[in-house]
Amino acid sequence: MAFLFLASSDAVYNLTSPPGPLQILLRKSYSVVAFALVGYPLSQALEASDNRKPTLFVAAAVGIYSLAIEIVQAIVGSHEGLVWNAVDVGFGFAGGYLGAAIHARMRQPR
Repeated sequence: MAFLFLASSDAVYNLTSPPGPLQILLRKSYSVVAFALVGYPLSQALEASDNRKPTLFVAAAVGIYSLAIEIVQAIVGSHEGLVWNAVDVGFGFAGGYLGAAIHARMRQPR
């Protein structure tokens, strides 16, 4: 819920959008890390509840969460357009995959 609130806040958008040509690259990089921070604990929670799911399941769940964020942003006035919305959902999926993959890697015996 916290990320959903932050993603729909103009103040946070302005704070995390430095001026210049790298703005889009930086914002997309932030989003992959933010969604990895969602995918990792989701993967942990599923495992702790004896409901372990494959990495792709976690990635899809985080991608759906990213889609929900895009919908909320559109409702509050984002004007990115459908192509950028799709790119953002893809980055949500990728971040979710990354978080779940890191969790899977960390639980493997060495």
